[in-house]
Amino acid sequence: MGDTSHTHECREHHEHEENCCGHHGEGCGHHHGEGCNHHHNHEEGCCEHHHQGCGEGCCGKGCGHHHDQIGIFRVGPLETNCYIYVSGNECMVIDPGASGSEIALQLHDLNLKYIVATHGHADHVGGVKALKLAAGGTYRINQKDAERARHAAEHDAVYDNAPQPDDFLAEGDTLEVGTALFHVMETPGHTPGGICLVGDGTAKGAVFVGDTLFKGSVGRTDLDGGDSEVLAHSLQRLKCELDPTSLILSGHGEQTEFAQELKENPFLA
Repeated sequence: MGDTSHTHECREHHEHEENCCGHHGEGCGHHHGEGCNHHHNHEEGCCEHHHQGCGEGCCGKGCGHHHDQIGIFRVGPLETNCYIYVSGNECMVIDPGASGSEIALQLHDLNLKYIVATHGHADHVGGVKALKLAAGGTYRINQKDAERARHAAEHDAVYDNAPQPDDFLAEGDTLEVGTALFHVMETPGHTPGGICLVGDGTAKGAVFVGDTLFKGSVGRTDLDGGDSEVLAHSLQRLKCELDPTSLILSGHGEQTEFAQELKENPFLA
């Protein structure tokens, strides 16, 4: 991990089915410096589903006046967190790493507006093709990771390749889902095309960070395309620009509040 002290000074504002994990040298969850710690209990086609309405605590957090919902599917051998953000009759699916057809069944009458990949690793895009075929939606990813996603199965045969994106996502783009807005922040380091979706007017200030940041850790940089110094810069951006009360929804593991990570995560020191 590179030294973050020289990167990006803060401005003064507060602006899934078979096979066990650890395949092809990728540790479970892609956590920095961590070994495999997931259960090897997935059956082919399984999809662990945790769909929580905001009134029940929106990923463990109350959502105030918001009626938006966040659903979580843990999919694939690396137990990737696939999220569904629901606002009104529209929804967005983030990181469908596997079980795309099963995820589609859970959408019922919702209009799937976007399928977003936070980066191009197979465990985050392996279900895009099946989901899009079953439910439609516009598939978007950062251009720097689009080819990686299209050839994902070459590295992890238990997954499918992602299709050609309908459109790319870049810094400053905004996605509107119902009454919620999500601003795209480019956060490379784990991969060259990693992004975060920063909520604006969303349930509990949700921020979908992919494998950039985890509770107590960060994404690996020893995989193809990873760069520790670039990731350090991205982490500095998060420190400077995210509200401390933001709910951090990572690609693996538990959700966390950003304020807690600022205090306890050594990679944000």
